[in-house]
Amino acid sequence: MDAYDRITRNAAEVVTDEEGRELAASPDGKRAYVGYEPSGVLHVGHMLTANKLIELQELGFEVVVLLADVHAYLNGKGTFAEIRETATRMQEQFVAYGLEPDSTEFVLGSEFQLDEEYALDLHALELETSLSRAERAMAEIAGDDTATVAHAVYPLMQALDTVYLDVDLAIGGLEQRKVHMLARDTLPGIDADAPTCLHTPLIADLTTGVGKMSSSEGLSISMEDAAADIEEKVGKAYCPPTADPDPTDDGEERENPVLQLFEYHVFPRFETVVVERPDQYGGNLSYESYADLEADLESGELHPADAKGALSTYLNELIAPGRERIESGG
Repeated sequence: MDAYDRITRNAAEVVTDEEGRELAASPDGKRAYVGYEPSGVLHVGHMLTANKLIELQELGFEVVVLLADVHAYLNGKGTFAEIRETATRMQEQFVAYGLEPDSTEFVLGSEFQLDEEYALDLHALELETSLSRAERAMAEIAGDDTATVAHAVYPLMQALDTVYLDVDLAIGGLEQRKVHMLARDTLPGIDADAPTCLHTPLIADLTTGVGKMSSSEGLSISMEDAAADIEEKVGKAYCPPTADPDPTDDGEERENPVLQLFEYHVFPRFETVVVERPDQYGGNLSYESYADLEADLESGELHPADAKGALSTYLNELIAPGRERIESGG
């Protein structure tokens, strides 16, 4: 697999493809970043983008993780003292999950976002941006809450962060697309370069396959989960014997979240995936690619219950180091 294929593996899109190929041609020393609000324990959403960062480190990228304490404050996630304490714990969890500490730069947003120069550049961006444009970008941030002025400023800060962190590649889930497009539209107006953007897919709701998995609603998997918790949650997951389930009676599209977790979480981190089965049911199955596992589920060779059992095992192996760090208070 060449560098471009590694960069774009499991990505929903790269904006733009040409820019992605230029990065792939000379990845050493290029800087990739993801920003995370320090708002709790790492969950599968954090882990999906972290998998991409780990892959990029292996290609020679320098990785920047923004622990966005000012953003979290603007989004009502607590006092600065509380948020910074959470940020310290999250940094430890990212390292436990697999980010290489020697080539990962962890940065608190407040280290530069409160400086005069940053504030003046932010005001310049505000002059470049209509309120309706900011409202489109902030939809995911505000959610169902009443939108505030802070929510409008939030995406402009995300755009400016890429300049002050000197990044070549901005990474986020598809919910970050509007913010990244805002950055690409507005940064040239203050004579700043906009980064290439890579968006990862969203994992579907674990129990229904509809919409996206949420850490605040329904079932989600996090580093706080014990092995038994993971097994129970995966056991309840929606897993028809296909990667292309029929829509709901109301016409809503469905995904197979069990297959998504294999594709986006397990196979990027393990060269071989073994599904253990008793001899009377055909014995163990071994897979070196996600495509082969999906094909066996479609054909009936792999039963959904056996797939769930293997998924629980591998997710627990990925999560265990971070969970142990949480339990030890480290």
